[in-house]
Amino acid sequence: MSAECTPEDRMQLHGAVAESSGAYRRLARNPRFRRLWISQFVSGTGDWLVIGFLIPLVTSLSGGSSFAVAGIMIAKIIPALLFSSVIGVLVDRFDRRRTMIAADIVRSVLALGLFFTNSIWVIYLVVLLMESASLFFGPARNALIPYLVEPDDITAGNALAYTTQQGSMLVGLAASGAILAGFEAIVRFVIAADLPLVGSLVGPLAPALLGPRAGVFIDSLTFIVSAIAIRGIKLAAKAPGGGRFDPALFGKDVLDAYRFLRDHNELRGFMVTIGLAILGGGAIIPVGLVHVQQNLSGGVPIFDNVEFLQRLAAAPQTFMLVFLALGMVTGALVVPRLAARTSLQMLFLGGVGGFGVAMLGFASVNVYWVAALFGAVAGFGIATVAVAGNTYVIYTVADEIRGRVFTALDSVIRVALLVSMIVTAPVGDFAAGIVRRIIESRGILPADVSITGSQVTLQLASLIVLGAAVYASRRLNLRGCEEVAASV
Repeated sequence: MSAECTPEDRMQLHGAVAESSGAYRRLARNPRFRRLWISQFVSGTGDWLVIGFLIPLVTSLSGGSSFAVAGIMIAKIIPALLFSSVIGVLVDRFDRRRTMIAADIVRSVLALGLFFTNSIWVIYLVVLLMESASLFFGPARNALIPYLVEPDDITAGNALAYTTQQGSMLVGLAASGAILAGFEAIVRFVIAADLPLVGSLVGPLAPALLGPRAGVFIDSLTFIVSAIAIRGIKLAAKAPGGGRFDPALFGKDVLDAYRFLRDHNELRGFMVTIGLAILGGGAIIPVGLVHVQQNLSGGVPIFDNVEFLQRLAAAPQTFMLVFLALGMVTGALVVPRLAARTSLQMLFLGGVGGFGVAMLGFASVNVYWVAALFGAVAGFGIATVAVAGNTYVIYTVADEIRGRVFTALDSVIRVALLVSMIVTAPVGDFAAGIVRRIIESRGILPADVSITGSQVTLQLASLIVLGAAVYASRRLNLRGCEEVAASV
């Protein structure tokens, strides 16, 4: 580790830019990055659109079983547990652009498998296989960014990729009705036009294309659009692994990744911190939404005079997610400017600590608009952690192993989120039962009690996030001069 932090070190590791305010303009003018952005936004929107279709479908098919609905998320997480080391090696061995195209084509075909099935187990299988293909796409995309943008724009490129991820979620969920309505209008127009070839193809599929399952077809189309966009990206660099997969070297490749993580103390500290932060922070969704329903009163004052916002705020739980997402988007846009002034390690630590403090504040108030502000700050912290962490990996990990490291990071996130979802919801129910028994044993009316089980659970979970921040402060070199890693 370096003894002193020179301006050159800081420029290399932090991705500091002389004109950070122009980074997004440069990215917008970059045709290769623009194609990657289009690919991510279109396919991400389709992904969330089909999730919005699958949740009510599985709910109906299972007779309202919450565990059956949770099975969708479990099916999305299992591939990371089983295949992450294998997929990481393949991402590093083959051309990443072609890997992304192949993943898109596979996901497009698999999505069509959801068109006619009413079997929950088939749905789980298709989701699992699609997520396995997505495990190739995400790390390959992250590892490809340094080849598409100038070195000064890497932080902004990571930030925009993260913003796009959140934006596609918002569009896919919030505008799903409008998207399906527009698609239905196009299908009806094609049928009415009675074109010989097109009509014969569309006609038999009309009942499905005009119903909610149209979201599956749209999802399949988004992957095709994504693949076409990526195919247009021209790269001079060849695959770091030579574009060949040698089974004899497979075990060595896997061990290289584990050795690298074992020997790189600071990177390991990043991953452990992220895992702990998500372990606690994951409670903000399943338990946090219960907190919104049970404990928060009032609305957002300035929205009272805006009819459109009033309609959104009519569903307070869903609307709270909007504040969280807005915080994420804002954070991703601001982080590149902050990266020009401080180290990625300090940014990362600030993001984890800010998330923990905001989560504690969110859990401790009973006024909706105050909780919404804390939710936005929490989203800002989450974005800071994600962008700073991804940028740190790009600057400190050699290209030959970068795909494996990104895959390992993705696995840490998924596993921590799965454990959080499995543990925090039952803990919330358990805490609620304890609070209720205490109230009943003392003859207190529930209406007179200002604290609930969901609040207690969220407060405990926020302490885990703050504990992750303390851990990071001890493990990371906050001066930001960790030596850039060479190839393993």
